[in-house]
Amino acid sequence: MRRGSANRALNLALTLLCVCLSGTLTSGVARATSSEPGKDVQADAGPCMAAAAAADDDKTIEACGALIDNEKATRPDRIKALLARAAAFDRKQMIDRAIADYDTVLRLDPSLADAHNARGELWRRKGDRPKAIMDFGAAVKLNPDHAAAKANYKSLSLELERIGAMMAVAGKPSFDCRKARRPVEKAICANPALADLDRELGASTFRVVREAKDPHQARELQRDQDQFIVRRNAEFGKPGYDLQKAMRERLQRINGVDGY
Repeated sequence: MRRGSANRALNLALTLLCVCLSGTLTSGVARATSSEPGKDVQADAGPCMAAAAAADDDKTIEACGALIDNEKATRPDRIKALLARAAAFDRKQMIDRAIADYDTVLRLDPSLADAHNARGELWRRKGDRPKAIMDFGAAVKLNPDHAAAKANYKSLSLELERIGAMMAVAGKPSFDCRKARRPVEKAICANPALADLDRELGASTFRVVREAKDPHQARELQRDQDQFIVRRNAEFGKPGYDLQKAMRERLQRINGVDGY
C-alpha cells in the first residue's frame, strides 16, 4: 500500500474510534459502570483462531470450545470455531466428536460444501458408506467444481458397485449348480464357503492363463488346473480328503504366497 493510502486508512480508523468513543460517552457514563460491564461486547475469537493456526490440537479444542459455548460469539465465529475443533478432533482420531461438530456447522449453514465433504470422509472411515455417499453428493451439488468431493463421490460409487457385484455372486461357484451331477459339485453348491473358493479358483486360473508369457505356458497352466479338478473329483469322499484344504492349497499355488 502506498503511503497516502496507508495514511488515509489510519485516519479513517482513528476517526471511527473517536466516533465510537463519543457515542459511548454521550450515551451516559452509567452504562459503562453498570452491574453488567461489557454486556454488548462480542466474544474474542482470537485464541481459538491462533490455536488452530498453530495446529495445537489440544489448545484448539479448549479455546474453540470456550468460544463455541460463549453466548456472545457471533454466528460466523461459532462456525469457524466448530470447523477448527472438528479438524482437531479428526486429527486426534476422535471421529464421533468431529462428526458432531460438523453436524452443528451444517445446521448453522447447510451450504458449506467443504463441511459436507469432510463429514463424508469421516462417515466413510467409520464404514457408513450410505451416509458418506450422501455427504459427497451434497458437496458436489453445492459446488460442482469441488475436486475432493468429486473424487470421493466417484471412488465410493465404484466401491459400492464392486460390493454390489460381489454380493450378487456371493456363495455361487464357477459353474452352474443346476447342472451339478458329481457329489463334489453338489457339495460345493451346498456350502457357500466352498462355492466362493471355487469361484475364486476359476477367476485366478483365468487370470494366470490370460497373462501367460506364451501359448505353451498358458496350456501348461490350464493343464495343471484340469488335473486338479480330476484329482478333486476322484478323491472327494475318501477318508482323509479335505476338500476345502485342497482348494485353498491350489489357490495359493496359483496366486503365490503374496496372493498374486
